[in-house]
Amino acid sequence: MAADGPADWPTPSDPGWPAGVRALTTTRGETQGFGFNLGDHVGDDPDRVAERRRLLVRRTGVVAIQWLRQVHGTHCVEATAASASAGAPEADAVWTGTAGLGIAVLTADCVPVVVAARDGSAVGGWRGLVGGVVAALLEAMPVAAQDTVAWIGPAIGPDAYEVGEEVTAAVRALPALGGHASDADRVLRAGRRPDRCQLDLFALTRALLVEAGVTSIQSDGLCTFTDARFYSYRGDGQTGRMATVAWLA
Repeated sequence: MAADGPADWPTPSDPGWPAGVRALTTTRGETQGFGFNLGDHVGDDPDRVAERRRLLVRRTGVVAIQWLRQVHGTHCVEATAASASAGAPEADAVWTGTAGLGIAVLTADCVPVVVAARDGSAVGGWRGLVGGVVAALLEAMPVAAQDTVAWIGPAIGPDAYEVGEEVTAAVRALPALGGHASDADRVLRAGRRPDRCQLDLFALTRALLVEAGVTSIQSDGLCTFTDARFYSYRGDGQTGRMATVAWLA
């Protein structure tokens, strides 16, 4: 059950982040075993996962957390007190306008992103990129994209993330990259093998956010593969999951 505390969890640090919005990414705590794993689908003891989730609620001070059954899709749901008590819907993006209610996405290399209204009226989060979940979240939130700020949490860094031809082609075709080789080169570079490319998820996320209308974006570029504080599916194989949690204070 050992885990680092909120003071050790990465959070948005830019002065422009809305004062009424909180966001953080948990860490793995113990480096042996599952540590402070919050994923209920990775082979860990479900009772231990449930207790860690309750501990997370206490440590953040939220009333409850809306969890998701994540499926690498584009579906976005609104979190309310009723939905949080009803269980975990199938989705990869979630937003809320309810103060004190946490929303969470689980990752272990994928990109977690929190988008917050500048006036602190709404907050949303997602995991995943290429399929269009960025636009889905921003369309669902009751605030214009230009009136939001975004925080990109820990994810696998470009030096550790190689992708094959199928993903490379999908990334190059994204409208956010303009269909131009020079734009794609901002997020892709030659891999260690001829049929592989190294993908910069942080740069890609920024491009997708800018395309959607978000202009204030912050990230510390923390790499889950090289930083032992985090779970990494590519580095560890079977492993736990961090939670990126956001809420309106």
